[in-house]
Amino acid sequence: MLENIEFIKSVYLIKDLPKASKPEVILCGRSNVGKSSLINSLFNRKNLAKTSSTPGKTRSINYYEVDRKFFLVDLPGFGYAKISKKERLHWALLIESYLAESRNVSLAFHLIDSRHKPTELDLKLHELLEYYRMSYSIILTKIDKLNQSQLAKVKRDITEIFPGLDIGYNLFAYSSVKGTGKKLIIQKLASIY
Repeated sequence: MLENIEFIKSVYLIKDLPKASKPEVILCGRSNVGKSSLINSLFNRKNLAKTSSTPGKTRSINYYEVDRKFFLVDLPGFGYAKISKKERLHWALLIESYLAESRNVSLAFHLIDSRHKPTELDLKLHELLEYYRMSYSIILTKIDKLNQSQLAKVKRDITEIFPGLDIGYNLFAYSSVKGTGKKLIIQKLASIY
């Protein structure tokens, strides 16, 4: 599982989505939450997905094919203020159109930075996933920046905000630096495929 990953294409317009009908796992969340780092660390590849300390780097829907079985789909990060209002609107429309149009999504991973409480934008994304009846899991990223008691509090808080989360089933704590949580996320993917 997760032995081979290949970048397929970047999509800027919904009409350019891949024609191949394969199951899709989407990565979504705020800008700079760690989606690219997650991809690179899950597949032990340094520069597969471009990482940057500058938020808002991913401006397209990026498709990766995994083990020739499914697509991993990296959606643009949202909420980055230092781009034009027009471009922010384009991203929002692109993401929502994708969620509305795609019939192949098996699972959405909603990434949330463990160091910060979910923002209003996180809550809106959660509502969108619920609205489109998507099966989703939350991944708390950057947990290497927290101590054990801080992490325990974050897990408690997140399950209060989003009831129905179960640690290890649809709630994961992840560090791309240390690899913490990697095995559980791979098991989650394996349970689908």
